[in-house]
Amino acid sequence: MVLTKSQNKIQLGDKAPDFNLQGIDQKNHSLKDFNKPVLIIFICNHCPYVKAKISDIKNIQEKFKGKLQIIGINSNDPDYDKEDSFENMKVYAKKGNYNFIYLFDETQKTARKYGASCTPDPFLFSKNHELVYHGRINDAMEPNQKAKSEDMIRAIELTLTGKKIDFEIFPSIGCSIKWK
Repeated sequence: MVLTKSQNKIQLGDKAPDFNLQGIDQKNHSLKDFNKPVLIIFICNHCPYVKAKISDIKNIQEKFKGKLQIIGINSNDPDYDKEDSFENMKVYAKKGNYNFIYLFDETQKTARKYGASCTPDPFLFSKNHELVYHGRINDAMEPNQKAKSEDMIRAIELTLTGKKIDFEIFPSIGCSIKWK
């Protein structure tokens, strides 16, 4: 495991790069399928930082149901860790009762377009799919910590009311994406 900070390839205000990726639901999903704000989070199955955030991610999806769509994207090379295979994505999602869309970026092109570097690496986009926030989900940066500051929830609330992010944005940290 290599601990990595998220980096900024796309900047605030930039349009989200489109994608067409297969989900664990056996359907292909594109960004253009969503006419609401989207929270794209690069995740995987084996990372302890992701495992610690799954309940937070599910809670965010539930809290903003109908107003926001969370899209988890696994870009890890399954040859690095078999836990990150497409078949295991289905197993983890079922076992974890995921309530968000979970896609496989087999070619890793989507992660590269976004400049994703770690898991989890969250990108919040407005209804017009312009980047409004690229940072941590909350201030619990280590898997065993409890959150005191819910940065992502604050960012989503501001976005849904048409306001700009008015607080300091801290990068997410997690395991590095496992490149081919």
